[in-house]
Amino acid sequence: MLAFAHTAVTYLVPFLLVLTLVVTIHELGHFWVAKACGVAIDRFAIGFGKAIVSWRDRSGVEWRIGWLPLGGYVRFSGDENAASVPDQDDLNDLRKQIVAQEGSAAVQKYFHFKPLWQRALVVVAGPMANFALAIILFAILLGTVGERVSPARVDRIEPGQPAALAGFQIGDQIKYADGRKIHGFGDLQQIIMLRAGVPVKFVVDRGGLQLVLTATPARREMLDPLGTKHAIGVLGFAYEQKPNDQTWTRYGPIEALGLGAERTWSVLDTTVFYLGRVVTGKESAAQLGGPIGIARASGAVAQAGARGAPDFGMQILGSLVALMGLAAVLSVGIGFMNLLPVPVLDGGHLLFYAYEAIARHPLNARVQAVGYRIGLALLLSLMVFATWNDLQQLQLFHFLGGLFS
Repeated sequence: MLAFAHTAVTYLVPFLLVLTLVVTIHELGHFWVAKACGVAIDRFAIGFGKAIVSWRDRSGVEWRIGWLPLGGYVRFSGDENAASVPDQDDLNDLRKQIVAQEGSAAVQKYFHFKPLWQRALVVVAGPMANFALAIILFAILLGTVGERVSPARVDRIEPGQPAALAGFQIGDQIKYADGRKIHGFGDLQQIIMLRAGVPVKFVVDRGGLQLVLTATPARREMLDPLGTKHAIGVLGFAYEQKPNDQTWTRYGPIEALGLGAERTWSVLDTTVFYLGRVVTGKESAAQLGGPIGIARASGAVAQAGARGAPDFGMQILGSLVALMGLAAVLSVGIGFMNLLPVPVLDGGHLLFYAYEAIARHPLNARVQAVGYRIGLALLLSLMVFATWNDLQQLQLFHFLGGLFS
């Protein structure tokens, strides 16, 4: 029992904190823009299932917290019936129902009768809120905690490895990689790790001279702090810390916001680049993780943030600061995922709206319903696959095999 409680506190609680923050902000994005457009809203829920707490605000919106903290949702008025996937007949029926119950003036406050551009804004507001959250979290961290920067300097080179073959020399300062400005050795590592087998151009400062070198990272299996194996790109050089080498910098509000936006774009660009390599078969899909992997990462990040703190209060603070960084990265991922043109996701709604804009009428409700079923099946399949990868990384099946052998 104590072991279970420790596991829950260590992994489950951080995971739920991060997930609740990211999903709530996503749904608030939909909510705020819908409110601004005058859309009638029945409910805003954090969590699913029976309500633990609920209340109504002055506009009649029910706010509730469900007992299962695995997401949330906004329910617009009229979404409890077939008009959730409306064609013209459904819209006509809904219009008649509204007029009969509330009068003709009430029609314009329902989501499905709003202008197409307003509906699209409401839908895209969720992912945009996720990107905004990431920018703000990164900015807060850069403006309060700051960051430690190690110079992108070559201090050691492995013979016969890509760096040596490309002509790198000890003392080289790397300024750009793959067209991106390098602020520190961490930036350099992130670029190299995802580009195994891809030629990368580097701009190097060597004694005041600017040189351009091209190297192709080799693929090598490495263990992360959780003991999970990853195949990453390596060049075969390393940085070695010297006295007064690293700098710790905190930024002003404007600069922190700019850097927050830059970090958010970098995470998004890295996500798209990696998924593109998975789709084209250049990276293994076995490295895609699911909820279990996120929970493990949440626990590890929380523990790392608490490590070395002098008392319990500072441990909690350290964990929360560390989880803010994870929440920013996860928020970018959820924002991007929701923009994919898959029915059920926000991107799927935008795809249907694009059809409506061209055809001047909504797509047939039956076609939309089939699309939603296919989209749901794709998402569930992806979740099962990612969870399988998580369980493989945990070596659960080897453990169970040992129990029954």
